Amino acid sequence: MNDDQVKGRMDNAVGKVKEGVGKLTGDKSTELKGKAQQVAGKTQAGYGDLKEDVKDAARDVEREQRRDTN
Repeated sequence: MNDDQVKGRMDNAVGKVKEGVGKLTGDKSTELKGKAQQVAGKTQAGYGDLKEDVKDAARDVEREQRRDTN
């Protein structure tokens, strides 16, 4: 797991809490900030997931190339 995945998932969780607090208190601003933080968190986590996928694919290609040269 990389930093983007961790930070993104944390931001998403914090955003959910903020949204909930905003709903409970009737504070639309806090609710909307929470929703925005969730979107940002999901985006960052998705970016981190993509980085991991690319890294894994590159590792697989490297292994396959090593296997072909032996």
